[in-house]
Amino acid sequence: MIRICSTEDVPKGTAISAAVDGAQIALVHAEDGSFHAVYDECSHAAVALSEGEVDGCTLECWLHGSRFDLRTGEPTGLPATEPVPVYPVEVRDGDIYVSLTPSNGVTR
Repeated sequence: MIRICSTEDVPKGTAISAAVDGAQIALVHAEDGSFHAVYDECSHAAVALSEGEVDGCTLECWLHGSRFDLRTGEPTGLPATEPVPVYPVEVRDGDIYVSLTPSNGVTR
């Protein structure tokens, strides 16, 4: 697990982009208070998901409106049809840690 930032750096309902060992990760603080990490690129149009909108446990791409479930990486709204990698997240002592081994088996 690699330390990304403090929980205070990601306000609830937002996403930030973080470079982790050469991979761009979208770190999301979902509206239910949970933290999620997905590969920071839409599987449809190769734009940063971290610039999109958080809605519950989904992240919506700002360009064409594709939506992704933050728990599974599966698209829940077109035009995307391919999932994005999801990375395990741990919160320890107010810090967020991410593993770069995708929990959903999807590679970029």
